[in-house]
Amino acid sequence: MSTLYLIRHGATEANLRHLYCGSTDLPLSESGKKDLRALSYSVSGARFITSGMRRTDETLKILFGDVPRTVELGLREMDFGIFEMKSYEELKDTAQYQAWLRGDNEKNTAPGGESGQMMQRRALCAFETIRQENLDTVIVTHGGVIAAVMARLFPEEKRSRYDWQPKPGYGYALTENGFRPIP
Repeated sequence: MSTLYLIRHGATEANLRHLYCGSTDLPLSESGKKDLRALSYSVSGARFITSGMRRTDETLKILFGDVPRTVELGLREMDFGIFEMKSYEELKDTAQYQAWLRGDNEKNTAPGGESGQMMQRRALCAFETIRQENLDTVIVTHGGVIAAVMARLFPEEKRSRYDWQPKPGYGYALTENGFRPIP
C-alpha cells in the first residue's frame, strides 16, 4: 500500500484572527511562512496534490520546493458563505448565525455557503479517488478536510471532526497499518 500524507496549510491572517475562512483565497501570513520553514519533511518519490488555494500552494512550495503538483478542487475547505472572514464575536448576536449554530450544525448550511456534511461528501469523494490510485501522495489541504478524512477512516478513535484538525503545517501519514502524526 502507498503512503498518503495529509498536511494542513500554514497559518493565514484569518487563522491568527480566528475568522471563518474557507472559500476566501488568502496567502500565508509572514508568521505562517516562518513556522513552516522550521518544519522538516522528508518524502521521496511521491506526487503532490493541493486544493489549488493560494495558502496550500504556498505551503507546498515552502515545505517541498518547486515541485510539480496537481490541483484537486474537491479538497477545498468548507464554504462559510456570508460568515466568511468574520469572527464569532462579529457574528454571535446575528439571527442567521444563531440559526446556523442551533441544532446539528454539521447539517445546517451556512447561508450562501455549504454545510459540514456537504464539504465532507465532496472532500471524501476526492480523497477516495486519490487513495484508489495507490501512489505515495502528499496532499496539502485544509484542517476541515483533513479532519473529515480522519474521522471517516478511523471511527474507532472516537474523535470528533474538530479533534482531528492538525496545527498549521502538521498532519498525518496514512499507511495500511493506520496513521501517525507528522512531521
